[in-house]
Amino acid sequence: MPLGLFAAVAGAFAYVGAVDPNEPGHYPVCPLYRLTGLYCPGCGGLRSAHAFVHGDLLTALRDNALGVAAYLAFAVLWTVWLVGAVRGRPLRIGLGPARLWALGALLLAFTVVRNLPSGGWLRP
Repeated sequence: MPLGLFAAVAGAFAYVGAVDPNEPGHYPVCPLYRLTGLYCPGCGGLRSAHAFVHGDLLTALRDNALGVAAYLAFAVLWTVWLVGAVRGRPLRIGLGPARLWALGALLLAFTVVRNLPSGGWLRP
């Protein structure tokens, strides 16, 4: 199972690395941004992934800092999952209500701050 997920994620990153999201027409525009002009937590995520694949960490952070944190968190969790699977121990992630609320609060705070005039450094 971990290897199947790795293949899917690697394929997605390979596609985004090959098809530049900075070129218009390759990917759809974020519907929230199109309708309201507000940046959602995922805005800039494809550009961030493209820069990350090409080794440009500063551009990836500029395009979506939370996305880069998510890529790194995924890599750590996937590695723990793979090691556990090899050793015959299943991965158990305890996402109780408190952690889910904390994650939601982080996403909300990131969204609010990046749309404030002083949060321009978080905009893609």
